[in-house]
Amino acid sequence: MRVSGFTFIKNGQMLGYPFVASIKSILPILDEFVIAVGQSDDNTLEIVKSIDSTKIKIIETQWNEKMHDRGFVYAQQKMIAQYNCTGDWAFYLEGDELVHEKDLDTIYNSMQMHLDNKQVEALYFNYHHFYGRPEQVFISGYKTAPRIIRNTIRSYSPDGLFFVVMDKNKKGRYPFAAYAGCSIYHYGHVRKTNYNQIKERQVSKYWGVANQALFIDYGNIDIAEIRPFDGTHPTIIKEWLANEAERNFAHNPKYKITLKDRKHRIRFWLFENLGIDISHKHYIKAKI
Repeated sequence: MRVSGFTFIKNGQMLGYPFVASIKSILPILDEFVIAVGQSDDNTLEIVKSIDSTKIKIIETQWNEKMHDRGFVYAQQKMIAQYNCTGDWAFYLEGDELVHEKDLDTIYNSMQMHLDNKQVEALYFNYHHFYGRPEQVFISGYKTAPRIIRNTIRSYSPDGLFFVVMDKNKKGRYPFAAYAGCSIYHYGHVRKTNYNQIKERQVSKYWGVANQALFIDYGNIDIAEIRPFDGTHPTIIKEWLANEAERNFAHNPKYKITLKDRKHRIRFWLFENLGIDISHKHYIKAKI
């Protein structure tokens, strides 16, 4: 079995992403890691080149600055990296996502177990979405998501987050996926506040809302979405957490609950009290 990892990054240092820790977190179970590095305004490329591993394969790219439709430029960059993977499986991690060292054997064994079962086209993970500070998570984000895709099927990424499988030329579907057996650790919403403010100014144009500073601080959230995190963080992220993570989370007591928040609360209650998960999923559970 051969396993590829892949991602894309641009201005990773300027935006405070733990992209080096992200890459290193899965290197032990990979044969190669393909990364599309966009032309940056910081030294992101030099940092990636400094990672001491022969598994790293760098593709220097130019982003389409005219692509302002729903973040599709992210999908373009993701696919550049994905389509250069040579493994049986391709493992996608975003620059703010990590796996825990305790889960590496589980992930590898899951890929090995399903390697010859063509009914399994992807592997999905549970998610820890850290928010505001490293000791808490928010639960309104996607609970599960596929991050490993079989690299011998016709798949592409119409959005940065998910995969579509093409059975026919004109119609796609989500992949049939099995559970990988563990979680992804997502740190994008625990970066220092100023990093998120810079990000909004830089990337809003790719979503058709140029020059709008949308993010103020982490406190503008329905407090019902927050839960304490009682697990452990990957060892490789601890230095980043000590130096780059936000610590001064303060909920805004004047935050007004929206209709969307109330719908989320119903969803939380159903899952936590009855075990019913009605959240949207970008995969179809494989029958295995």
